[in-house]
Amino acid sequence: MFKNKPILAIIFTLVIFFNNTSIAQSTTTQDNYFELSKNIDIYYNLLKEVNQLYVDPIQPGKMVKKSIDAMLNDLDPYTNYYTEDDVEDYRFQSTGKYGGVGCVPVNSGDYIAIDDVFENGPAAKAGVKIGDIITAIDGKSIKNKQDDEISKLIKGSPGTVVKFTIKNPFTNTETIKTITREEININNIAYSGLIGPDKNIAYVRLIQFTERCSNNVKSALDSLKKVNANIKGVVLDLRGNPGGLLDEAVNMCNLFVPKNQLVVTTKGKVAEWQKEYKTTQSSWDETIPVTVLINKNSASASEIVSGTLQDLDRGVVVGQKSFGKGLVQTTRKLTFNAQVKITTAKYYTPSGRCIQALDYSHRNDDGSVGEVPDSIKSKFKTKIGRTVFDGGGVEPDVTIASAESNKLVQTLYAKSLFFDYANKYANEHASIANAETFKLSDTELNEFINWLNTKEYSYKTKTEDQLEKLKATAEKEKTYNDIKAQFTELQKVLTHDKLQDLQKNKVDLAKILQLEIVKRYYYSKGKYANSLAQDAEVQEAISVLNDGVRYKKILSN
Repeated sequence: MFKNKPILAIIFTLVIFFNNTSIAQSTTTQDNYFELSKNIDIYYNLLKEVNQLYVDPIQPGKMVKKSIDAMLNDLDPYTNYYTEDDVEDYRFQSTGKYGGVGCVPVNSGDYIAIDDVFENGPAAKAGVKIGDIITAIDGKSIKNKQDDEISKLIKGSPGTVVKFTIKNPFTNTETIKTITREEININNIAYSGLIGPDKNIAYVRLIQFTERCSNNVKSALDSLKKVNANIKGVVLDLRGNPGGLLDEAVNMCNLFVPKNQLVVTTKGKVAEWQKEYKTTQSSWDETIPVTVLINKNSASASEIVSGTLQDLDRGVVVGQKSFGKGLVQTTRKLTFNAQVKITTAKYYTPSGRCIQALDYSHRNDDGSVGEVPDSIKSKFKTKIGRTVFDGGGVEPDVTIASAESNKLVQTLYAKSLFFDYANKYANEHASIANAETFKLSDTELNEFINWLNTKEYSYKTKTEDQLEKLKATAEKEKTYNDIKAQFTELQKVLTHDKLQDLQKNKVDLAKILQLEIVKRYYYSKGKYANSLAQDAEVQEAISVLNDGVRYKKILSN
């Protein structure tokens, strides 16, 4: 017999789920149920035969997980199956909570290094620092262990104890740190503070829409208002925010719009998902000027907030076009503590637009998904009549070009050279200036450049990449020998000089290294505080808020 009956139960739970929905029992639906039942029976019998007859032992659970993942991925990337072992990780995505020690490990040779330590977390209390090398956990070597194995060793129930054997990367001495696990609550607010020349603009950076994030933003704004009662504007930074809970997106909008305001409408094929979401509370402030920062990685709930405030002409959106995820997911419990997250609806902002960029229901012949073409995007109107579009993310009111990627910087990141030098700097400096004002001197930056000259790293510029493609094309067309001499000469001219590149990119190198160094002394909050003065998008948001005439003009018809 098929030994993994829990797997069979999970499969049949899908049938139960479909039978429990409120879809009308039309002839088409009944045909679908027959088709579903028939294929599940085939699937079960196939698994049973393979389990009994295949020449080598198989792992039925692993096989079913792979097949389910492949099936669901054919729908969209957001419809996912979670086994009992996966559920804890999924719960963390929704709540920001887990049992652990409050640090982020990263691969470092045969072992792992500490890439981040959470302020006031168990690891920080035990004296664990960024850059420390963990060689063993609870006396067991972690040499060449996989990430998931290490994660299971580190995480655990609050109140339990774990012991890290830590090697100092500079002295190579080893110490044992005893850490009592706690419930780790990832703060959904990465940083909040007063910014601008007169420190009268409230800035809040939200990293995810997890439980109670709107309350946390309100508390942060209240705290800033106590410091300066004459706040003249708010910058809500949603860059890189992948979204999260829809209800929290509604509550976030409620901070700036009145009670009973429609924020978002969801539409699905099941009546249960045809809903209107309106604000339910009094606002924090309905008139204070607001700017919302977004970029290409702002998705889902971030787009509900930015799109709704834009539709209601309640705030100016600054940055780059958002990701374009206009889909809503619902989680359903399966048997044996498994779960499935299903895309059940599309959402629409108050103007009636859906900002979904990719049409998963109409795939190309090769299985890829195309973006909604500009030619079929529809126009919608904001509350006062400004034109906005559907089908491709939220377009900012003020567009700031994103910084181009730099091959030199990418290479130094990939080689962990910023990370390593920041550890070296922290080992040699007991303290630095406060997070907001810390700045590397020219002498310190030159020391970093000299240090880099002792390290091995190689990279190709975009021009060199294009030149190689040109050579490949010439060889394919059998014309390379005719231009070989000129090609070789051009290659010599374009070959980059590392020292020259380092000098040319000193400003960018200084910015990045400063942030890495500040994190060693002031944690992630300090890193954000240090970045604001050199952040072009934040500075533009400040400029918009400080120019009342411009702000009103952007929000006029």
